[in-house]
Amino acid sequence: MSGDIDKRRVVITGIGTVTSYGDGVDTFWENLLAGKSGISRVESFDVTDYPSQVGAECLHFDAGKYMDPKEARRNDRYTQFAVAGARMALDDANLDPEKIESDRFGVLIGSGIGGMITIQTQSRRLYEMGPRKVSPFMIPSLIANIASGVVAIEVGARGPNFGIVSACASGTHSIGEAFQMIRDGEADVMLAGGSEAAITELGYAGFCSMKAMSTSYNDAPETASRPFDKGRDGFIMGEGTGVLVMETLEHAQARGATIYCEVGGYSATCDAYHITSPDPEGKALGAAMTNVVKEAGITADDVSYINAHGTSTPYNDKFETGAIKKAFGEAAHKLAVSSTKGMTGHLLGAAGGIESAVCALAIRDNKIPPTINYKDPDPDCDLDYVPNTMRETEVNVAMCNNLGFGGHNATLLFKKLG
Repeated sequence: MSGDIDKRRVVITGIGTVTSYGDGVDTFWENLLAGKSGISRVESFDVTDYPSQVGAECLHFDAGKYMDPKEARRNDRYTQFAVAGARMALDDANLDPEKIESDRFGVLIGSGIGGMITIQTQSRRLYEMGPRKVSPFMIPSLIANIASGVVAIEVGARGPNFGIVSACASGTHSIGEAFQMIRDGEADVMLAGGSEAAITELGYAGFCSMKAMSTSYNDAPETASRPFDKGRDGFIMGEGTGVLVMETLEHAQARGATIYCEVGGYSATCDAYHITSPDPEGKALGAAMTNVVKEAGITADDVSYINAHGTSTPYNDKFETGAIKKAFGEAAHKLAVSSTKGMTGHLLGAAGGIESAVCALAIRDNKIPPTINYKDPDPDCDLDYVPNTMRETEVNVAMCNNLGFGGHNATLLFKKLG
């Protein structure tokens, strides 16, 4: 990093998503605004013996549309998603990677778990067939940094590149770190976000064993994720990716790019409280939100919308509500707060990628997607959660919160370009 370079403004110019709705940002946004659930009974494996039997699967996904089929087979599904998201984001930004100075072009795509499908399938081969049957591609396929590495190979990005692993905050941290790299002069263009593919027998067995997932609504999958509702009983897993093209304002303007919004702030804090439970007092998450408002040079009253972590677990939604009130005071009750996880499921390390995209789209269109399945208000969750129906309103500033096991908090602030 050059010490004497001025802080540069950073904007979002491209979005690529893979979710249970399908591929691409237009399909993603249309379904969110319509309040459509992308959650159904899991089909990729037999869930009969699992307490939680629903999820938001990308059953449509064809990796061969985005990378050589032979290369796709050598990579885990989470890496395939990341390559797809990166290519769609570049197309959306109308940006040819061959026209970017490669040394100034970086990739930060995080994952909370990495190649869980690879871990599961190769472990099975080891125990059933012996060590000689384990794939030579197992290790490079399962490591959590490989999505960033493969994307860089695919698009020729030789700038900053690594994989951030902070559980469900991974995608948010990746975007935040990319923002700082561009702002501080280490890169001109970054692909940043998260990718996850943990809808597997092993993934469900582990999360069900720790009683983190919903078990009460297997017969009505569309209603199973109900953030901030009194009847919530756990999260619903999703899979997919969210990748953003981020670049300096100067770089974007020089090529006549269409700009979604500006990145105004980023904060990373830690609860230092418990490996899985958020801090009941929300001190560190509240501080993260306070930090980004200060960094953006605005006041709490200027924030229009928060895309909450809102996992539909009893503790998260209650404690996140408290953290928002701690950070915003009286202004908290004037904020629009929604969780899109009721529709997309919880994409773990990819959550911050698609939810940052939500913030950018909300600013562009002045539309806030709803919190669906909000039927029975919880006295502990008493903010404006944009219940059940999208809202048209001026969105000048939006924030994205994501929390991860280990006490990791990440908050991003986005604002209209002015």
